[in-house]
Amino acid sequence: MIRLCVIAVFLAVPLHAQDKPVSARLKPFVDNADVSGFVTVVGNKEGIVSLDVMGKQNLEKDLPMKENSLFRIASMTKPITAMGIMLLAEEGKLSIDDPVEKHLPEFKGQMMVASKDKDTVTLKKPARPITIKDLLTHTSGMPAPPVGIADLYQKRTHTLAEGVMAFSQRPLDFEPGSKWAYCNPGIDTLGRIIEIVSGQPYEAFLKARIFEPLGMTDTTFFPGEAQLQRLAITYDKKDGKLLMPPNTIIGPPKDAKYPIPAGGLYSTGPDLAKLYAALLSGGISSGGKKVISPASLKQMTTVQTGDLKSGFTPGMGWGLGFGVVVTSEGSTESLSPGSFGHGGAFGTQAWIDPVKGKFYVLLIQRVGMGNSDGSKIRQEFQAAAQ
Repeated sequence: MIRLCVIAVFLAVPLHAQDKPVSARLKPFVDNADVSGFVTVVGNKEGIVSLDVMGKQNLEKDLPMKENSLFRIASMTKPITAMGIMLLAEEGKLSIDDPVEKHLPEFKGQMMVASKDKDTVTLKKPARPITIKDLLTHTSGMPAPPVGIADLYQKRTHTLAEGVMAFSQRPLDFEPGSKWAYCNPGIDTLGRIIEIVSGQPYEAFLKARIFEPLGMTDTTFFPGEAQLQRLAITYDKKDGKLLMPPNTIIGPPKDAKYPIPAGGLYSTGPDLAKLYAALLSGGISSGGKKVISPASLKQMTTVQTGDLKSGFTPGMGWGLGFGVVVTSEGSTESLSPGSFGHGGAFGTQAWIDPVKGKFYVLLIQRVGMGNSDGSKIRQEFQAAAQ
């Protein structure tokens, strides 16, 4: 009896930041007003091993960050869109080698820029049309959105069909497959292909096939009012202080039509842990729910870009929707070769290390940090989480 009481008292003692390696390493970023706060998750195939929370969800309202605070995960959406494509490929409804024009006829006859100067642009026919694989690997040559809808992500007043139609009318920047160039319109085009092939709205397909089976109830493109009460505010740092920027690259979800397959998801640490635990288990959740086949996941997490310089940091290659660590260096020095994941524009990161059997999720909300893939806070988190 005495031994049981001692154990109970010991477990009741709260852990402070200095007792938790991740919180201890990341606390200076909060103290120095680099970020308002954070949620981090380290997990394995079974789920969450540790979850750290610090700082404020909303500085103006003095709201503390919580385990279930909602974050805009931005480009961490891209691999999830890619999963949707691979699910349709598993069912034989498409092949990643299909020309995009097979599913979206508006891409037929797409041209490519041969040369341009101050007054003239010369077009020519590319050697081949772009494929779904080109979109998945950022090697399509698709350019930025046209001037008329350059604010597509901020205003979100167009449908996905309308946005992709506009993309299809622009000439390519280079021969498909010849270069790696990060491409939001290409990933958005994948979302439209999902709609056409599945017969469902893009966001409804992902909800039915990935989020609901995994119980990811807080992962959505269009959060409701109750969810938005838990939203971590996105800040910028000016003159040593964190301030809300007048606007960010992604507009608010209220009355939005455009889901942004390249970066529109909101989620939480516990929700994302369910997804990454399943991916660490080869696409099967701890409850036995299959969200993607091991063969598809293997294809997604194998470098598909050959010797092309890919990614935003040294030592990276690109799979189908995922960045893949080829050599561990710089911001990936704590990850094993073969680790895969993706970052987001507001500093969020999630990486899976199959060798160590761990996944790492970093949730912060900051603009103006430069390259989030190479951020110091990412390096400190991954190093502390080993």
